[in-house]
Amino acid sequence: MQNIDLYPLKLQAALHIKVWGGSKLADEMNKPLPPGAPYGEAWELHDSAVIANGALKGSTLGAVLRHCGAELTGRHSDPAAGFPLLAKFIDAAAWLSVQVHPNDRQARQLEGDPRGKTEAWIVLSADAGARLVMGLRPGTARAALAAAIRSSQLESQLVYAAVQAGDVLYIPAGTVHALGPGLLIYEIQQASEVTYRLYDWGRVGLDGKPRTLHIDKGLQVASLSAPPAITRPTGDLIVAGDYFRTWRHRLRAERRQIPTGGQFQCLTCIAGTLQVQAAGHPELTLHKGQTALIPACLASFTLAGSGTVLRSCEADGAAG
Repeated sequence: MQNIDLYPLKLQAALHIKVWGGSKLADEMNKPLPPGAPYGEAWELHDSAVIANGALKGSTLGAVLRHCGAELTGRHSDPAAGFPLLAKFIDAAAWLSVQVHPNDRQARQLEGDPRGKTEAWIVLSADAGARLVMGLRPGTARAALAAAIRSSQLESQLVYAAVQAGDVLYIPAGTVHALGPGLLIYEIQQASEVTYRLYDWGRVGLDGKPRTLHIDKGLQVASLSAPPAITRPTGDLIVAGDYFRTWRHRLRAERRQIPTGGQFQCLTCIAGTLQVQAAGHPELTLHKGQTALIPACLASFTLAGSGTVLRSCEADGAAG
């Protein structure tokens, strides 16, 4: 990779089989899923995503990051720590485990990892009656939480909420949470895989064995604060967190130029078809379920067409 002239990168997602996965990634997001396995996640933006266009076609995003550094991600990231954000689709055909993630300090202390995991869920579709877990009941003490986990009675300590398409939940690190059956969501998060599983609904994994719980570490990082609030934003900016921002742009046969602010921009099409172009580079097309990355070194880009795109970047220096 010598003398790379970065351009808008179309990304091929990395697909992940999950015991709770279903078929909505194919049915609703047009993912070409191999038959016979429950695919639960499509990692759209991550070191493992493969570039699908141009001179870098076939390279992983992680490999390009190692070579290009801040030209790809911007001045606010440490390239040595990998890509700073992870964006994914999640298809929950059954309950995901009840889990919790550490913050940055806890991740360094407990795992030696550079970052924790704050995330946000954007609900794309929801079956009738679909619910999620968004925290612990007010007044829950840590000792009571530990006892409930160890006696397999955690369900009684959880806060449940019904959700529908368009709902957004910002989930700070430390929030006990879980997705329920019938939900297809888009998740934007810090790029961390540190998950402490507290409860798994009494099921077994794909290997026929109970999945590992991480009770001690989970109890250390679980927040006893009030649960976060579900929002239903109507404007373009739908997530404004400490680590990332996400906009929802709805275009109707129009063109819109967007500055990058020196930050990478992740674009995921969730409806319709859109064209993406940066000056001096070939245009690329995003269909529903497809993702592109605008490198930080490009000053701006143009969206055109009719469709809806989710645009995410890091919080520091985020474009407006």
